[in-house]
Amino acid sequence: MDWFSDLFAQAQQWLFELVVQPLGFALGLGNRLEEAYDGTGWLLVGLIQVLLMLVLIRGLERWRPVEPQQDRSAVRVDVLYTLIHRLGLFRLAMFFSLDPVLDMVSGEMRLAGLPTWQLDALWPGVSDVPWVSFLLYLLVFDFFNYWLHRAQHQFEWWWALHSLHHSQRSMSMWSDNRNHLLDDILRDVFFVLLARFIGVEPGQFVALVAFSQLLENLQHANVRLWFGPVLERVFVSPRFHRLHHSIGIGHESGGKGTLGGHNFAVLFPVWDVLFGTANFELRYDPTGVRDQLEQEGGRDYGRGFWAQQWLGLKRLAAALRPARRQG
Repeated sequence: MDWFSDLFAQAQQWLFELVVQPLGFALGLGNRLEEAYDGTGWLLVGLIQVLLMLVLIRGLERWRPVEPQQDRSAVRVDVLYTLIHRLGLFRLAMFFSLDPVLDMVSGEMRLAGLPTWQLDALWPGVSDVPWVSFLLYLLVFDFFNYWLHRAQHQFEWWWALHSLHHSQRSMSMWSDNRNHLLDDILRDVFFVLLARFIGVEPGQFVALVAFSQLLENLQHANVRLWFGPVLERVFVSPRFHRLHHSIGIGHESGGKGTLGGHNFAVLFPVWDVLFGTANFELRYDPTGVRDQLEQEGGRDYGRGFWAQQWLGLKRLAAALRPARRQG
């Protein structure tokens, strides 16, 4: 893979010198060009992801769709979410707002003598082999992602934000990034701190995120696809994850009106199997949240980006109100 790394580095340098560096000088940010160069890597990864989505995953959606895409305007909003995240706009906002805070927290942790765990040093000569360490990091991230995802479905205030992701009735490869921005910030802060704690190098972190995101695009795709009785229990398939988005089954554990759900794993279903949340039924149900249904109240989750963000904050305020009264 050295040839790919070299090719990527050349493309990153070219994009930086042609676009990012002149823009940085024009905006008076010449003193931040080192960070801007790292950001160029995220931008390039995002462009590659979008290209692969359009060439490969879109082809699968056309080959064997679960359902016809009847609400194209809703899908277009999901495209906007994807471009905001994959082309670096969300990362740029994080860079100017939260990254300095995270750097300060990491520095204070080191000054306080808090230990970090270098995961790739777990088994010298084996775990420090690049592909082995990548797989180890992937497993650790996926384990924590599973429990974080369950928390999003378990706590009323967090579900108030995360339910936006589940409100898409027309699933597609673009639906992965359909999240409330506050929800994304909470998750990103957690995983950035986790990466620093277990010793993930910046380049590895980019690769881990990019690989996971591309698989998640496939999982959300509008494609009638499962991986068979064996591989279905090894990797999360579009069918496995679509059931997580199914009305009721995906976001309720104890029946109507409860929180919870099934199939929380992001990459590896083993966590759902081990902790009793797996559902391997071969079915393709309508997706969404129960309270969206007309007979269940017809709750509005918003048609456009800003409406969805605003309504998410209103749901969050409503979820926190009883806790304030009890306090």
